This record gives sequence, C-alpha cells and structure tokens, in this order.
Amino acid sequence: MSSTDSPRGPIDSSRVPRYAGPATFARLPRLDEVGRTDVAVVGVPFDTGVSYRPGARFGGNAIREASRLLRPYNPAQDASPFALAQVADAGDIAANPFNINEAVETIEGAADDLLGTGARLMTLGGDHTIALPLLRSVAKKHGPVALLHFDAHLDTWDTYFGAEYTHGTPFRRAVEEGILDTSALSHVGTRGPLYGKQDLTDDEKMGFGIVTSADVMRRGVDEIADQLRQRIGDRPLYISIDIDVLDPAHAPGTGTPEAGGLTSRELLEILRGLSSCHLVSADLVEVAPAYDHAEITSVAASHAAYELTTIMSRQIAAQKENKDAK
Repeated sequence: MSSTDSPRGPIDSSRVPRYAGPATFARLPRLDEVGRTDVAVVGVPFDTGVSYRPGARFGGNAIREASRLLRPYNPAQDASPFALAQVADAGDIAANPFNINEAVETIEGAADDLLGTGARLMTLGGDHTIALPLLRSVAKKHGPVALLHFDAHLDTWDTYFGAEYTHGTPFRRAVEEGILDTSALSHVGTRGPLYGKQDLTDDEKMGFGIVTSADVMRRGVDEIADQLRQRIGDRPLYISIDIDVLDPAHAPGTGTPEAGGLTSRELLEILRGLSSCHLVSADLVEVAPAYDHAEITSVAASHAAYELTTIMSRQIAAQKENKDAK
C-alpha cells in the first residue's frame, strides 16, 4: 500500500459471515496482502516464562477468533480506526519454546523489523516475558519510554528459580537496562498477596507508582485516567496489559488469577481516557484459553486491543493530517 492509498479494512460482514474464513485480528487483511501497515497486530505464541498455569501460547489466536465480532466504527472514541490508518495482521513471531534467551532475542529482532517499517505494534501474547524484548525494540526507536502496566502483579521481581527472564521479571530488567523513563512508570490494577513488603519497597525504588484495583473502585475511572495522563505527559508511551488485571469473573482464562480485580468496563474506560497520550506500541498478554469459559477472556482481550488500536490509528491519522497541512 502506498502512502496515497486508502487503508484496506476488514472483510465486509454483510457479504461474508463473521464466522467464515481464517481468523485475523478483527478480520483485517494480512500484512502480506497490503505490503505495509501503520499498525501491525502481531502474535507471540510463547509461554515458557510462566510460573503457574501454562497455555498463554494459545492466547493470540484465541483473541483473533474472539475479535471476529469487532466492527469498524468505535463509538466510544468516535473513530473508524481501520479507515484512519492501515492496520494489518502480521501473523506470529515464531520463538523457541525450549530456550528463553533465544526466544527473547528472536522476539526483539522481529519487533525491530516491524518497527523499522514505520509501524506501531499491537502485540498479542504469549506470557509477559515478551514485554522485555518488545520494550527493547521500542526504546531503540523512541528512547526510554513511559510505561503503563495493567496487571494484578508487579512483575518487577529479580529472579525466579535463578532465571532472569520470566513473566514476573520483565520490568525490573527493563529498568536495569535504562529503556524505561523512570519518571513515568505506573502499575494499574495491582492486588493480591506478595512475598513480603520488600517487594513494594523495591518496586518504588525503581520508580513505579501503583494504582490498585481498590483505588479504581473507590476513585472511579475518570479520576484514575486523569492521574495517569498527568504522570505520562507528552512522553512516548508503551502500554502493557496482562489480562489478569481483570477479576476472574471477567477473565477466567489466565495463568495466575487473583480475586478482586477490575471489571472489563473499568479497563476499557481507563484506556479510552488515555486517548490523548502518545501511544507508540502496546501488548496484551497472558490469555490462556484452556481455562476460559464461552470466550469471556478472549472477548475482553479483543476489545482492549481494539481500543488500543483505535488510539494509535487516530494519532497516526492526525500526524499525517498535520504533515499534509505543512
């Protein structure tokens, strides 16, 4: 697709039923069908870094299947994301399931290639280990980025059974490597038991602020979104969503569920409240469909990815409009 072409959108559901044909995210074209894209939806079927229930390697395709029902106009953001920018499904990054170090290198290299085309990434995991190589790649392009981390857990632990790369350690590694802007780091939806108070102390020293799930309930989504926007400012932002940020009633299909989480409505409303932030890429991880019921988790995940894709598409369209005006 050349820069003057109109974006190619999803298959018309009035002509081809939503349940027909191979699954791509939101029934969008594959990357090889359009040549280039502004937003690449890419899967990373990797879950070797999990510490409890496995199965997130199947999450990306489950989200794709659940996304068949997504429609091209997003009324909550008053935008048609797939008409504003080219969004395409870039398939999967095939990472070694038996060697975490090699897998991390593979994911980083593939992300480099996609970002090098000018695309932003909407990555579907996979477990949260994948956030580290994705952040490495994004930081090569943008420098240290602000991070919003939606998760029941901190994911800033040092090691697990001596392993530095797990789904509980990516953000400690990212801070150590200097790829995060430590003045603009936030966890959202944190809850549940910890190993000790030192977990919180270490996390605070790294620069993270914490918005617990109870904070969201007591203060409301608008106040929380406003607080997050102020902390982020105009910095390049990366959003990482572990689906276990949601209460198990809203997301049973995940590997490390914790009671007392956000509702899917709260998550979506907070994301919509961040639409003015400079979102450069995002991931959504830890969907494990083997534990799901009636696609509850996958549907919630597909809608969260849809909101993130809409934010990126709107910003890309605005940037093109400003460039053309000059």
